[in-house]
Amino acid sequence: MPVYEITTDAIHPLEETSFISAGIRERADLQRLLLDSISVIDRDVMVITEEFGEWEDSRRRIDLLGLDRTGNLVVIELKRTEDGGHMELQAIRYAAMVSTMTFAKVVSVHADYLKVHGKDGDAEAAILDFLGWDEPNQEEFAQDVRIILASAEFSKELTTSVMWLNQRDMDIRCIRLKPYRLGERILLDVQQIVPLPEATDYQVRIREKAVEQRQARQQQTNRDLTRFNLRIEGAEYQNLPKRRMIYQVVKAMIGRGKTPEELLPLLPGSERWLIVEGECSEEEFHQRAEKVRGQRGALYEPRRYFNEDGELFRINGKTYALTKMWGTGTIPAMEAIKEKYPEVKIEYVEAV
Repeated sequence: MPVYEITTDAIHPLEETSFISAGIRERADLQRLLLDSISVIDRDVMVITEEFGEWEDSRRRIDLLGLDRTGNLVVIELKRTEDGGHMELQAIRYAAMVSTMTFAKVVSVHADYLKVHGKDGDAEAAILDFLGWDEPNQEEFAQDVRIILASAEFSKELTTSVMWLNQRDMDIRCIRLKPYRLGERILLDVQQIVPLPEATDYQVRIREKAVEQRQARQQQTNRDLTRFNLRIEGAEYQNLPKRRMIYQVVKAMIGRGKTPEELLPLLPGSERWLIVEGECSEEEFHQRAEKVRGQRGALYEPRRYFNEDGELFRINGKTYALTKMWGTGTIPAMEAIKEKYPEVKIEYVEAV
């Protein structure tokens, strides 16, 4: 769609041009200018370095390597061509190669970048300030790699590939950089074309739904559906699925004065508790849990926790929800609790 100039007399279409015709080079001009103006492409990204290629057995280099405010790495590829070439395949390779970068490595790379460009400042402090973190958090850092493709135009083959990949849980954006000439000046029209900005929220939800459906089908095929009869100090519970069995045991231990923090070392796996400040109701818990997970760049999925009013634990000014996602960790947790607290008689057998 053309861009117009409004004058007092009329509305005039601007003259379309190309980066090549305008004498704008890919690396020496476009990439150089975006280093200090990356917000043109994404306002929530900081540049870590340019021309990154610190890997063995490969001479390939990422045009720009960035970091977003959720702590994810961002691979940014630039083309001044009219079809984008095969930049999506190239960017996927780069994303795979940087996916194992640690916080310390990113700080080191950014420090080298600042030094080469003659910029003052502490690399680690700059990154922490951008992320809003008080200290490094490797567990939350670089959990994913995003891709941004910026080009004068994109072929249908490329955009079709990107949309298909996005439906399969990747995060790739196509940004069109269209130059126009106005007298002696070159103007730049910047448009995100994949995903369409007004459809992004809808597409994200569709993608999340698709992920849940695939996971549900896989779990239905592979999950252990064994049920158990449980006895705790004479109290009996019949025909429980494994996650409900471990919940009843944890509930019983908390009823006997144990805290979630005391029990945590006995519960194998990560993030067994979702914790929010305040002894809150179910509705309040959902609201605060969304914020807690959002601050970590993650989604709050209520179905993954025991979080109804009668299931939450409210202790010492905090509210705790136990996870439902145990995998193969249920029985090891049961045995660890029995061994740690032999004075509490816990028995369980498979239900017939």
